[in-house]
Amino acid sequence: MDLSQLTTLRVAACDLNGQMRGKRVPVSYNSKLDKGAVRLPLSALNVDLWGSDIVDSPLVFASGDSDGVLHPTGRGPVPMPWLVHASALVPMQMFTDQGDPFEGDPRHTLRAVLNRYNARGWQVVAATEMEFTLVDASGDAPVAPQNPITGRALNTESILALDELDAFDRFFTDLYQCCAEMGIPAQTATCEGGVGQFEMTLLHQDAMRAADDAWLFKIVTRGLARKHGMAATFMAKPYADDAGNGMHVHFSVLDSDGQNVFDNGTNKGSDTLHHAVAGCLAAMPASTLIFAPFGNSYARLVPGAHAPTSAVWAYENRTAAIRIPGGPPVARRIEHRVAGGDVNPYLMFAVILGAAITGVEDAMTPPAPITGNAYDVQDAAQLAQSWEQAIDLFERDVLIARILPDPLIRNLVMMKRQELRRFTDRAPETHWLSYLEAV
Repeated sequence: MDLSQLTTLRVAACDLNGQMRGKRVPVSYNSKLDKGAVRLPLSALNVDLWGSDIVDSPLVFASGDSDGVLHPTGRGPVPMPWLVHASALVPMQMFTDQGDPFEGDPRHTLRAVLNRYNARGWQVVAATEMEFTLVDASGDAPVAPQNPITGRALNTESILALDELDAFDRFFTDLYQCCAEMGIPAQTATCEGGVGQFEMTLLHQDAMRAADDAWLFKIVTRGLARKHGMAATFMAKPYADDAGNGMHVHFSVLDSDGQNVFDNGTNKGSDTLHHAVAGCLAAMPASTLIFAPFGNSYARLVPGAHAPTSAVWAYENRTAAIRIPGGPPVARRIEHRVAGGDVNPYLMFAVILGAAITGVEDAMTPPAPITGNAYDVQDAAQLAQSWEQAIDLFERDVLIARILPDPLIRNLVMMKRQELRRFTDRAPETHWLSYLEAV
């Protein structure tokens, strides 16, 4: 990207809730960012949804609230065309003064998981399906936006309707253009099952790049929506009586020869595929906190709402939490369908891929795949049914402890309990104000 016409940059790392934490700096900083020119308190990546320190966090008073050093991820500056004045964002990651990856940085957590694949000579290839809802957030509650052509508010779902997509053509044309400029491989856009709800798919690529792109896609979508006089939200459940937003993940694994280790030449898939599925299922209940990180998330995880509630798998069945899509065996992959749109993409990828590689390492065996409606299965392990239960399951689970570093588990649990208390003290009808464009 040509920086000659810019005067400022944004430098930011991703916190535990997926929000940008960083600084605005002169463009002259670009040449010295890799030398540690930007420092932030380590605690800045482990704050709550509102940006408040975690009470009793060991990263704050107990340690003197010491600084870490931000270094570029290697992505380089990406444009921010939703701003009035031209600027660019440089994605960063946090290190300690000793040069070690900071264990509270979710991007480093994903890197540690991917290193377990790399040790086998494997590469994870992944893609995401990003659901979001366009809303009018100018009043006391979010409502459906106006159709730009008719001027009337949307009032019905429009599944796969091209006319509604075309009504928002200016927004989606800008979104595709922005994604292209940022290097995000945006593919298909569709109308989904909720009022004002849309989905964009991002192309299969290296898993770390896929996580980076998912994080950036949420940032650019929210920014552009405001430029077009709306808000875009990835809340898991924007409206109580309408469809929720999910973030489905597809992944496969290539060996050192570029061969898919999930492929055995049949529709069934390889033993490695089944081990990975078993690991995902085993870790799923305790991983609910990552897939559903907020109180609002649990309004989506209810039976019959097109969001999985039990740890089951199936071939070509969209009611199951784990779906093995059809198609040629060489493209055999896992689709993980649990996460809401409100997740931190790095933590989501870390627990999914960490569970899968743990299943492979332990040669886990999955239960039989289901047929029919997953909501009718009676004996399957269930996802956590509340935010409080999810925090408790996550904190003490032995598989989670094999996937995520202890400091991150501890700080995330403390942070989520603080958020739970703070939301309890707020009127429920105001909760959307905290979630709308923060998650």
